[in-house]
Amino acid sequence: MSRPADLDIDHVARLARISLSEEEKAAFSGQLGDVLAYIALLKEVDVSGVEPTAHAFPVENVWAEDVAQPGLPVEAALRNAPARRDNLFAVPKVVE
Repeated sequence: MSRPADLDIDHVARLARISLSEEEKAAFSGQLGDVLAYIALLKEVDVSGVEPTAHAFPVENVWAEDVAQPGLPVEAALRNAPARRDNLFAVPKVVE
C-alpha cells in the first residue's frame, strides 16, 4: 500500500517521542498507511442496523469468592530475604 499524501511521519514520531531513521520512516509510513487504508475500508461498512455495544460477548464476573485464609508464617515469608530485622525485610535507605 502506498503512503497517504497527508501523512506526516515526522509529526507522528514527535508525538510518540521517538526518533526514527530514514529506513524506519519509510517502513513505518507504509505500515501506517496500510492501517489508515483499512480504517477507511471499515468506514464503508453499513452498520445502521447494528446496536452499539462495548463488548462483543457478555461480560461476566469470574472472580472467586473472597474467603479469608491464613497468611504465610513469618519464617516462610522471610525465608529468602537477603536481610531482615525484627521479623521485617531490611532494605537500603533510599531517602536522604
